[in-house]
Amino acid sequence: MNKFEALGLGEAIIKAVNEMGFETPSEVQEKAIPILLNEDTDIVALAQTGTGKTAAFGFPLIEKIDVESRITQGLILSPTRELCLQIANELKNYSKFCKGLRTVAIYGGASIHEQAKEIKRGAQIIVATPGRMQDMINRKMVNISNIGYCVLDEADEMLNMGFYEDITSILSHTPEDKSTWLFSATMPKEVATIAKRFMHDPQEITVGHKNTGSKNVSHEYYVVNSRDRYAALKRLADANPDIFSVIFCRTKRDTQKVAETLIEDGYNAAALHGDLSQNQRDLVMKSFRNRQIQMLVATDVAARGIDVDDVTHVINYQLPDEIETYTHRSGRTGRAGKSGVSMVIVSKSELRKIKSVERIIKKKFEEKEIPSGEEICQVQLFHLANDIAKSEINHEIDSYLPSINEVLEDFTKEELVKKFFSVEFSRFHNYYKKAKDLNVSRDSGDGARGRDGSTRYFINVGEKDGFDWMTLKDFLKETLGLGRDGVSRVDVKESFSFFNTDSEHQDMILSVFEDFRMEGRKVNVEISKDSGRNRGGRRRRDNNGGGFKGKRRSEGFKPKGRNRRDQKSSDKGNNGRRDRRKRSDRR
Repeated sequence: MNKFEALGLGEAIIKAVNEMGFETPSEVQEKAIPILLNEDTDIVALAQTGTGKTAAFGFPLIEKIDVESRITQGLILSPTRELCLQIANELKNYSKFCKGLRTVAIYGGASIHEQAKEIKRGAQIIVATPGRMQDMINRKMVNISNIGYCVLDEADEMLNMGFYEDITSILSHTPEDKSTWLFSATMPKEVATIAKRFMHDPQEITVGHKNTGSKNVSHEYYVVNSRDRYAALKRLADANPDIFSVIFCRTKRDTQKVAETLIEDGYNAAALHGDLSQNQRDLVMKSFRNRQIQMLVATDVAARGIDVDDVTHVINYQLPDEIETYTHRSGRTGRAGKSGVSMVIVSKSELRKIKSVERIIKKKFEEKEIPSGEEICQVQLFHLANDIAKSEINHEIDSYLPSINEVLEDFTKEELVKKFFSVEFSRFHNYYKKAKDLNVSRDSGDGARGRDGSTRYFINVGEKDGFDWMTLKDFLKETLGLGRDGVSRVDVKESFSFFNTDSEHQDMILSVFEDFRMEGRKVNVEISKDSGRNRGGRRRRDNNGGGFKGKRRSEGFKPKGRNRRDQKSSDKGNNGRRDRRKRSDRR
């Protein structure tokens, strides 16, 4: 007997389960399904990504739907388009033999009117992203006043993305006596607040411990100088020739830049972020699932829809702003019982964040060193040898063998092997033969830290470029994605300026401005060692310093929509817009 039958599921779902090859329920399914099938209750289920949460709520929801009625009875909210579509497709597979049951996905990036038509045809279950759902409610295109079940999937991520107001508004249009099922990988205070406000005495299921990482994932960190972050990424990839990975960056800009640089350097890579159209995202994900892409560079938001079981490595090119997000990242690997590795590239100033992550996931990180060039060459040689050993012989070349043997007859077997490997291997050897050591000792200095825990920076823009202290501060906050007090002690000179941020942002700031340009001119940011007292003359001699050479002030860079006259009026309503821009830049 299939073990799913023992959970109390009906014949139609068991038939679908058997067809899909499911045999043994996961822990969260084993705990949640009997409760949701047999009780009308609210539930909070905490389980990591990749543990089968969709089936844990999907099977009971399908069982409870009245297929004779065409009204909407179940609503599932999920954070992204990809996850929304994924859940809808899985529910359709689960309900394949439930005649008359219709599931409709509604999400941004597709025609809202077509989605409204789908709902009018009868949709007992709606899977939606919060933004599109709120839009359809406002336009009276959907009626959720009679639903019996509401599922909040990946609740922590929805709240992390800033959907609290949308969720509370949507839930206000649902009946008081509905059952609310909240599924989440972590339990930050915002999720607890939702549970307390909208749920009645919920039962709690925890798989493992709250906010812990998957037992199948090992965690490693590598300490490098911030300027060597990309070089370290390349070495980690080269040291793992069979890598099939997701690389996480904090912003869309960094995601696109890292992906483009990897492609230029000959890697099978692609970017996944919120600026891509739905069609572009679908093509990227299709290529990734087919392993045409080995290294998928993604933002945290865009990666929510990634459901691939064979990811070997997760690489944190930058640690996330919210430490809890690390749990979601590492959950992309070590799925379906397979082992995986989560790597973190950090600077010395970020080491304390590793301790914070360890406390949350209740796992220790292993400090490792970036491989040397010699080690990488050795790995690549053996990988090439193994590939050759496992290759099937193509007998179509048999007719050419006499001529080939004639050309090579003067060489011994050892000489032929050396020649062959030399041809295939020269690229790696030439690149790495003089490679420097990228590792940073914990005892070495890394940056200029102030007594107040802040770092002071030099930037080669100033009054000549249309900035005063307020417009430069706004520009820096928006560019760096920092909060209201994230930038301080802004000191604007004629052709250069200084500013401070908390030292924990040092690595991110240097990374953002590593190749930053305004109107074709490189903007240079570096750590100030003398607080900017005597740097003016020396900096003006730099090619990239001293403003736009030969240009009048009016030709310099001016922050969009900003001048001294409109500064006051513009500041009144900008906080919300900045927050939205900051949030969207993580997608």
